[in-house]
Amino acid sequence: MGGNNYDVIIIGAGSVGTPAALFLVRAGFKVLVVEKNSSPGQSSNKRAIGGLRATHSDPAKICLGLRSLDIISGWKEKYGEDLEWYKGGYCFVTYREEEEKTLKEVLPLQKSLGLNIDWLEAKELRQLLPDLNPHDLRGGTLSPDDGHASPLLANEAFYCRAKKAGAEFRFQENVVGLKIESGKIKGVTTDHSHYGAGIVINAAGAWAAEVAKMAGVAIPVTPDSHEAAVTEPVQRFFHPMVVDIRPVSGSANYYFYQHATGQIIFCITPNPSIWGFDVRETSQFLPMVSKRMIDLMPRLKNIRVRRTWRGLYPMTPDGFPIVGWTKEVEGFLLATGMCGQGFMLGPGVAELLARLVSEKPEPADEEVLSYLSPYRSFVSEEKLK
Repeated sequence: MGGNNYDVIIIGAGSVGTPAALFLVRAGFKVLVVEKNSSPGQSSNKRAIGGLRATHSDPAKICLGLRSLDIISGWKEKYGEDLEWYKGGYCFVTYREEEEKTLKEVLPLQKSLGLNIDWLEAKELRQLLPDLNPHDLRGGTLSPDDGHASPLLANEAFYCRAKKAGAEFRFQENVVGLKIESGKIKGVTTDHSHYGAGIVINAAGAWAAEVAKMAGVAIPVTPDSHEAAVTEPVQRFFHPMVVDIRPVSGSANYYFYQHATGQIIFCITPNPSIWGFDVRETSQFLPMVSKRMIDLMPRLKNIRVRRTWRGLYPMTPDGFPIVGWTKEVEGFLLATGMCGQGFMLGPGVAELLARLVSEKPEPADEEVLSYLSPYRSFVSEEKLK
C-alpha cells in the first residue's frame, strides 16, 4: 500500500476522531486523521467543561456513556496518565413537579441498563448539598459514578497513544473534497494533498454537515453556540455536577461543578438556540447564568468569575448523535451531531466505530445504532440534554 493510501481516514481530531484513531489502529487498520487545526482537540473539545455522565434518558447514550466512563475513570490505573478524573457524581435537582416527573419516569430504564442512580428526597439531597436553596426543593437524582475530567488531557492522551500505535495525523489541512467512484468512497482531497482509503469517517463536529455535503449526503447537524465560565478557586464545598433542567426565559437549563483546583466551572443552554459558528463571548451570558446559579445555591454569590468562553454544540433535531454508514456512498461512516456531549460520549462512540469498521458488533450495538441512525425520523427528544 502506497504512502498516501490508508484503510481508514478520519476527518477531525476531536473528542470522537482522536480516540477512534487509537481503537482503529489497535484493531489492525492503517489510519490517517486529517485535522484543519494545528493540533488535536482545538475546536469543541478544548471548550468543553469536562462533565462525564451516563445519566441519559435513552439506551444508546446510557450505554455509550457507561463505556466512556469506564475508559476515562480507569485510564490512570491502566496507563499512569492523570486525566484529572474525579468521581463526584451528577445530581439533577428539581423544584417543580414537571422536572420531578421527567426524572422519575426515566429511572427504571436507567437502572435496567446498569446505571447506578437513585432518587433522593429533599431532606436527603440537602444532606448531600447543604447549600441548596431549600424553598420548594422537591428532591433529585444522584448518579455517584459520573464525574468529570480534563478534555484537553484526555484528547492528548488518546492522540499520543494513537500515534505510538501507528496512526498518522495531518494537521492544518482542510478537506476540500471526497473522492467517490461508482458510489464508493475512495479517499479525500485536502488543500495540501490527496489520500486514498476505502473507508472515511466524518467526525468533523460542527463542520460535519459541510463534509457530508461533499458526498451528496444531507445530515441535520447545525452548530449552536453555548457559553461557559470558570471562577476563582475556593475551598471545596460540594462534589457532584449540579444540573437544573428548569426552562426559563433565555435558557433551557444550566449546570456547574467544583473542579479539583477549587474553581467552579459552569455552562448554560441558551433558549432560543444561537445558531452559527460565532464563538465570541457575549454580555448576556454571565448575568443570566449567575442569577440562576445564585438562586439555586446562594453561597456562590461572593465567588468571582475569572474567565468566560464560548463553544459550538453540533446539534441534531432530537438531541441524539448521528452514527452509522451512509446508504448513498459505500464506505462513508458518520460520527457526528454529539450535541455538546462529544467528550462524555467520544470514547464509547470511538469503540463502536472500530467495531463497525471491523465488522465485529457486540449484542447491544444494533439497538444503540437504531437510536443513532442517520435515517431515523428525528422526531423524538432526549429528555436529559
